Amino acid sequence: MEKKRTPTVVFGEWAERGRDEGMAKGHQQAVDHMLEVALKSQKSFSFLDAGCGNGWVVRQVAKHPQCVSASGVDGAQQMIDKAQTYDSKNHYTCADLDIWKPNSAVDIVHSMEVVYYLKDPSAFLENVYNCWLSEGGVLIVGLAFYKENAVSHSWPEDCGVSIMHLFSEKHWIELFQKAGFKEVESTRFGSKENWSGTLILRGQK
Repeated sequence: MEKKRTPTVVFGEWAERGRDEGMAKGHQQAVDHMLEVALKSQKSFSFLDAGCGNGWVVRQVAKHPQCVSASGVDGAQQMIDKAQTYDSKNHYTCADLDIWKPNSAVDIVHSMEVVYYLKDPSAFLENVYNCWLSEGGVLIVGLAFYKENAVSHSWPEDCGVSIMHLFSEKHWIELFQKAGFKEVESTRFGSKENWSGTLILRGQK
């Protein structure tokens, strides 16, 4: 049996094979919904995508008339290389999301299908709360790998990924609250037969 590898190695290879394009297409509807939730009632805002992949969400948000800056961070160098090739206007960083801190706080942090791959999701959420977000800022996270979404449980084997935290919706809410987030909300987007939907969590600093 093939040995499981870290998420950054696996997704770096996906970038080399062009699978990043399919990831973007597959997540587009959920991300559009997440951005609608996060951006409602925003005046001018700064934006950071955690686990930005090839930068597709950063490029999309940068076009928003109220966006003053958009940037992305990802652990896979190949993804960041692609993002920088596609987009010379916005800023991209290759870094370990578990410990990285941005130079300045932002108003909105977005993360799609990333947080459960991190070594310590709880520490990441606390880091985002303490060091990434400005006062009143919003974190919005999308997850399809969670306990209530039974079809997702085979993904660590299917993808050969060594780190994937399978938590319940309730546990994710508790982690947000433990990190300090207020007004924590959870919804499921796009649920249908045999698919519980993308779990979307929103919290405010």
